[in-house]
Amino acid sequence: MDRITRNDTKHGSHAKQPTEPLHDDTVIDETPAPSDTTPFLGASSRERQATSKRRKPNFITKGVNRWCNRLLGAVSERSLADQEEEYAAHRTTRDYVWNTVGVGAWGMVFPILTVVVTQLVGVEQAGMFSLAFVTGTLLMILANYGVRTYQVSDVTEEHSFSDYQINRLITCAFMVLVGVAYCMVRGYESQMFTISLGVYLYKMVDGLADVYEGRLQQVDKLYLSGVSQAFRSVVVLVVFSLCLLITRNLAVSCIVMAVAAIATFLVLTFPLAMFETPKSKRWNFGSIVELFKQCFPLFIALFLYAFIDNMPKFVMEGVLSYDNQLYFNALYFPAQGILLTVGFIYKPLLVRMANVWADPTKRKRFDLIIVVIMAVIVAVAGVTTLAMAWIGIPVMSFLYGVDFEQFRGLCYIMLAAGGVTAAIDFLYQVITVLRQQRAATKLYVITFGFALFVPILLVNFTGLPGAVIGYLIVMTILFVLLIWEYLRIRMALSRDNTVAAEMPHPMRPSEARAERARREQVRAKWGTSTVPPVSDEALDLAGRPRPADWDEDDERQGLA
Repeated sequence: MDRITRNDTKHGSHAKQPTEPLHDDTVIDETPAPSDTTPFLGASSRERQATSKRRKPNFITKGVNRWCNRLLGAVSERSLADQEEEYAAHRTTRDYVWNTVGVGAWGMVFPILTVVVTQLVGVEQAGMFSLAFVTGTLLMILANYGVRTYQVSDVTEEHSFSDYQINRLITCAFMVLVGVAYCMVRGYESQMFTISLGVYLYKMVDGLADVYEGRLQQVDKLYLSGVSQAFRSVVVLVVFSLCLLITRNLAVSCIVMAVAAIATFLVLTFPLAMFETPKSKRWNFGSIVELFKQCFPLFIALFLYAFIDNMPKFVMEGVLSYDNQLYFNALYFPAQGILLTVGFIYKPLLVRMANVWADPTKRKRFDLIIVVIMAVIVAVAGVTTLAMAWIGIPVMSFLYGVDFEQFRGLCYIMLAAGGVTAAIDFLYQVITVLRQQRAATKLYVITFGFALFVPILLVNFTGLPGAVIGYLIVMTILFVLLIWEYLRIRMALSRDNTVAAEMPHPMRPSEARAERARREQVRAKWGTSTVPPVSDEALDLAGRPRPADWDEDDERQGLA
C-alpha cells in the first residue's frame, strides 16, 4: 500500500493538481515526520517543548512566500495576464502613503549614493559619478518620452497598454544608443565610460518600469506603483553600497547596480503590472504612431526642461574640476526635496484632476486646486529653508566630510530655485491635463535660448556661484512664461465655452421626429393649401386679425 506524507501533497496557490487520481487503497499519512516532533538527544524538557512548537513566520516572510508562489504558479501556467487580481483599487490613503515611500526612496538614491561614493572613494570620483547620474537622468527623459502623465490621464483608454509598452521599448533602446554615442563623442576614458554605462542602464530600467507603474496608476492602484518603485530603489542602494564597500571599484559597482535593477524589474515590477491590471488589447501600429505624435511635444518640453535644469552642470564640466560637480549637486539635493515633496501631494491627484476638468460644471473647482497647490509649494519651500538654516548645513558637512558653511548663501539661492522648479513641474502637468502641451513647448524653446548663454557667462566669470545664480535666473524666466501661458489657455477656453453656450443647440433626433410628426398631423387635418382658421383670441372686435405685437393691457388702456 502506498504511503504519501503531507509534505508530498502540498501545492502552491497556482500549482497544478496531479493528472492521475489516487487509487482507492492509497492512504494519506498525515502524521508528522519523526524529525519534526522528536527533539535531539540530551535536550531538556523545556527545549523539547520549544522545538515541538512550530515557529510562525513574520509578515515579511509570509508576503515573500506568497508572492513567490503566485509568481512561480503563473510562470508554470505560462500566463501572467490571466491571473486573478488580488489587490483592490481606489485606496486613497494607501496611494498617498506608498507613493510617498516610492518617490521618496527613488529621490534619495542619488543623494545617498553620492555620500557613499564620497566616503569610500573620494571627492573626485564622487564628482564623476554625479555627472554620470545627471546625464543618465537627462537620458531617462528620452526613455519616458513624456508619456506618463498622458498615460494616466487616458481614462477612456484611447491607446491600449500594448501600445504604451511597445512605445517604451523603442524609446529605451534609443536611450541606450544615444548614451553610448554621447560617451564616445565626449571621449571618455575606460573608467568614466564604464561608470556612465552602468548608470545609463540603471536609468533605462527606471524608464522601462515607469510605463508599468503608470499602468497601475491608470487603474487607480498607485500604491502598487509605489511599492515597485520603493523596492527597486532600496535594492539598488543596498547592492551598490555593499559592492563598493567590498571592491572599492566604482565602475564595477555601477555595472552591478544596473544588474540589480534589471532583476527587480523581472521579479516584481513586470509581473505585478500583469497580475493587477486588466488584460490589454492587441497593439495597433497606427495607434503607436499616433502616441509618438501626441507625446512628442511633451517629450520636447520635458527634455528641454531637463537640459535647462542641468545646463550649469554641463557648463562646469568644461570649466571647473569634478569636485565642483559634487558641491553643486549637494546643494541641489535639498532643493530637489521640495520638488519631490510637492510631487507627493499633487501626483496622486492627476487622474482626479483630469476627471474634474472633463466636467464643465467643475472648472472653478479645478482652478481652486491649482491655487491650493501653489500655496503648498510656497509653504514647503519656506519650511525647507528654515530647516536648512537651522540644522541642514551642519548635517551636510558631516555627511560629505566637507565644510558647507562657506556655501550657506548659495544654499538659500538654490532653495529658492527649488521652489520655482516645483511650481514649473506642477504647471506643466496641469497644461498636459488640459491637453494643451503643444502650447508650452515654445516656452521651453525660448528658455533654452536663455540657458545657452546665461550659465556660460556667469560660470566663466564667478565659477560655482555663477552656476547657482544662473540656475535661479533661468528657472524664474521659465516659471513666468508658464504662468502667462496657463492664464492665456484658461481664458481662451472660457471664451470658447461662453460662445458655445450662447449658440443655439442642435435639435435632438427625438425632438426632430416629434416636430415632423406634428407637422404631418397639421397637413393631414387642414390640407397643404388650406390655411388653419384663426382663433378668437387672434381677432379684434371687428373680426380683423390682430397685429403681431398686440398686447391686451395696451388695448385696455386705450379704451379707457
